[in-house]
Amino acid sequence: MRKMKIALAVAAASSVLAACGSGGVLGRERPDEFAVARNAPLVIPPDFTLTPPVAGTAALSPQDAQQQAIDALFGGPAPRSQSEMSLLERAGRDRTQVGARSTAGDPDTRVVDKGAVTMAILNAPEQDGNVASAQVPQ
Repeated sequence: MRKMKIALAVAAASSVLAACGSGGVLGRERPDEFAVARNAPLVIPPDFTLTPPVAGTAALSPQDAQQQAIDALFGGPAPRSQSEMSLLERAGRDRTQVGARSTAGDPDTRVVDKGAVTMAILNAPEQDGNVASAQVPQ
C-alpha cells in the first residue's frame, strides 16, 4: 500500500512538471509578455478652442467661470419630457423659494403642528413585537 502511495505521488508530480514544459498545456504557445506595442503619440485635436488670454481684455468673472465649468461638466440645462414638466408644474415649481434649504432651520420658519398623536408615536419606546401602539397623553 505504501508503494502505491509513492507511485501516485510521483505520477502527480511528473504531470505537474510536464505542464510547465516549453509548449505549455496541450502544446499551446504562450504569449510573449515582453513584447510591448508602442502607442500612437498624443496630438491636440483640431477643435481645441482654448486660447491664451490677451493683455488688456476683460477677464471672466468668477460667476462666468463657474457657469462655464458647470456647463462643461453637466452639459447645461437638459431638456425635460412632457410628463416631467407636468409633474413639476403640479408640484408648484413656480412657487418655490430660492434657497429654501438654507432657511429650513430658521427660527421664523413656519411649521405645521401634527398633534399629540404624532408626537406620541414618535416618542414611543422601542418594543419587541409585531403590534405597534402608542398611548396619547391626556
